[in-house]
Amino acid sequence: MPHLSVEMLAADATTPITSAGHAQLGIAVLAGIAVIVLLITKFKLHAFLSLIIGSLVLGAVAGAPLDKAIASFSTGLGTTVAGTGVLIALGAVLGKLLADSGGADQIVDTILAKAGRRAMPWAMVLIAGIVGLPIFFEVGIVLLIPVVLLVAKRGNFSLMRIGIPALAGLSVMHGLIPPHPGPLAAIDAVKANLGVTLALGVVIAIPAAIIAGPLFSRYAARWVDIAPPEKMIPQRTSDDLQKRPGFGITVATVLLPVVMMLAKALVDVVVDDPAHTVQRIFDVVGSPLIALLTAVVVAMFTLGRSAGFTRGRIASTVESSLGPIAGVLLIVGAGGGFKQTLVDSGVGQMILEISKDWNISTLLLAWLIAVTIRLATGSATVATISAAGLVAPLAAEMSTTHTALLVLAIGAGSLFFSHVNDAGFWMVKEYFGMDVGQTLKTWSVMETLISVVGIVGVLLLSLVV
Repeated sequence: MPHLSVEMLAADATTPITSAGHAQLGIAVLAGIAVIVLLITKFKLHAFLSLIIGSLVLGAVAGAPLDKAIASFSTGLGTTVAGTGVLIALGAVLGKLLADSGGADQIVDTILAKAGRRAMPWAMVLIAGIVGLPIFFEVGIVLLIPVVLLVAKRGNFSLMRIGIPALAGLSVMHGLIPPHPGPLAAIDAVKANLGVTLALGVVIAIPAAIIAGPLFSRYAARWVDIAPPEKMIPQRTSDDLQKRPGFGITVATVLLPVVMMLAKALVDVVVDDPAHTVQRIFDVVGSPLIALLTAVVVAMFTLGRSAGFTRGRIASTVESSLGPIAGVLLIVGAGGGFKQTLVDSGVGQMILEISKDWNISTLLLAWLIAVTIRLATGSATVATISAAGLVAPLAAEMSTTHTALLVLAIGAGSLFFSHVNDAGFWMVKEYFGMDVGQTLKTWSVMETLISVVGIVGVLLLSLVV
């Protein structure tokens, strides 16, 4: 077989780097995933390093020359970081401005002031959904935990009655809604339309958040009736600020990139002419890069300046937002490398050929693959990227809407039953002062509900769109 350069691999991802049979490729996939799982769970190796090693093991077991496996991994890593890395960075900057300016606290305080006691769990899921839109799950937890603990304490609520809705709102955003890293990487892998994915993701996210949040919290509060741990109530970010941005301008800033991307999707449907001037304008305005960049620049004024930040303070806020996401970028990039190794080894084509004879929905297959990897590795992002790489060839003949649903099926599967190998599991456990059993009965069940409601929603939407 002639030598394949990195450029050739990028140009023709469907060209296998091996001529291995289905059995050998199947073993290679299992070996690669098993190595990743073992290194992450048993040896506590960072997911970035685990994905590199797993990719090389996959290529070696599949019979690929080492240089070609390395080229595939490097190509996938570069392509993924180029496609999603800048967006993740912009999302991190927007989230940091939202947090440091007190904008997040302003959203929280305004909604809570208008919510009655019975409406409080619903208010919490709404707050989490808005705050969690532009920021990472872990950051969202840190932002909302003080509010959850204070509301539960002052209102004499069970901690689960308030906490579960907040966690559900954050988790749904993390798994289903771009610009979060997992959905963005899946969109890039299967070549889905971001605007359509965002629109359909919101349709699925709303019932998922309601069922797993306010409704499930009734039962979670009965199963685990605990008070907020006093030692975990920290000082809020805005407590040290003399002023903070208003509620309306803060919400408008957070929703600006979403509106811009949805406007592009709407124009694509209504105009449906790539040469039309209006569509060309919205193709630029509604592109994820321009939408997020616009939101960040606007946030410097509407959030930063409204909080009294000097230019230097805004610059330091932006700078401090980028350091913590280095690990996320590396994991996402390495996940893209693993995905490309899967594709170039012919695994995707193998699944395409085998699945033709299966009496199972492609969307359900994608969900099951993501569930398996999620249970094994504990990482929603790793599960999303790996599953997207495996099922990407199946998206070739799909319509725009069904390709978007494929992304959402993968995202839903990546949230299934968080347990002891997931960092989020331990964050929730420690912040809420629960033991492992209590965390499994509340947080883990909530994640599973989101996943199941998500795939049900995907399958129902596939029948009508």
